[in-house]
Amino acid sequence: MDIKVLKIAKSQPEQVEIRCHEVTEQVQEIVTFVKSRQGNLTGTIEGKQYEIPISDILYIESVDNKTFLYTSRTVYETRQKLYEMEEILREKYFLRVSKSLLLNLMKVQWIKPALNGRFTAVLQNGEELLISRKYVPELKRALKGGAH
Repeated sequence: MDIKVLKIAKSQPEQVEIRCHEVTEQVQEIVTFVKSRQGNLTGTIEGKQYEIPISDILYIESVDNKTFLYTSRTVYETRQKLYEMEEILREKYFLRVSKSLLLNLMKVQWIKPALNGRFTAVLQNGEELLISRKYVPELKRALKGGAH
C-alpha cells in the first residue's frame, strides 16, 4: 500500500482519502483509527468552556458524582455522566477499566500485572491507573483487536 501526504492551504478542509480495490479488514482498521482521532468534548474550568480534542484525553474519571476529563496538562470538568461518555466514546478506543474510569487505550504506554488479578496501565505521561479485575477480560479482548 502506497501512502502519500500532501500539505494544503489553511483555507482548504483537511481530508483523508483511501483508494483501494476492495474494503479489506486492513482498510477498515485504518478507517476506524482515523475516525477515533476525530472530534471534541466540552469541558469547563472555573466556569469557562473549552473544546478538548478527543485525541488529547488520557482518561475520564467520575468522582463524587462529577465527571472529569484528564489531559497531560489539564483537568476539565464535564456535565456528562461517565456512562454517557462511555457511549459517546465506544468507537474511539476508550474502554471502561473500573467503576469510575474510562481509559483512552491510545494513550497507554504499557500494561503490567498488579495484585489480586488487577492490572496497572502506565500512560504516555508516566501516570499509572489501576484496572479492576472485573474489566481485565474486556481489556484483553480490546488489546487483541476484538470489539469493545
